[in-house]
Amino acid sequence: MRGSLLIALLLCGAPAYAAEEPSGCDKFKWNIEHERTALTAPDRIKLVSGGELDALPSTGMTLALVAPGEAKLPSPPERAPKEGTFAGFANFTSAPKAGLYTISLSAGGWVDVVQDGHFVKPKGFSGATDCDGIRKTMKYELSASPFVLQVSGTKENSVSVAILPSE
Repeated sequence: MRGSLLIALLLCGAPAYAAEEPSGCDKFKWNIEHERTALTAPDRIKLVSGGELDALPSTGMTLALVAPGEAKLPSPPERAPKEGTFAGFANFTSAPKAGLYTISLSAGGWVDVVQDGHFVKPKGFSGATDCDGIRKTMKYELSASPFVLQVSGTKENSVSVAILPSE
């Protein structure tokens, strides 16, 4: 009986690093080269938080972020941002072609996509540390209507974002 209790205690106290994200560009669940290229392109569009775009850019964009209290996000993020992080959003006023899109970030952070007044849930997620230019990528099924992209919980005051048709 004591042996079983000891094993249970040891398993419950497993180190947190066992759940760390993978490291390296080859650890993403799908090919990220197109997204990585867009996120590091020299001609990225620069947007301030709250900025609007008529159409999805063919390359990445750099979104300037502010303190969460100043960001005035249109919808409260599904995950509350931690103290000392940054947030921001961009409005896409024209409808994209309906389909599957990847939304990728250069740094860690929380992404909310709001379309037709509802949060769009990602169809897939992949992330890895130690990959220059990209930290995470998600797949979203977007309908042909305008949407808002919200980013929160980042440690930097800007982040590169790419929204590309999924291959």
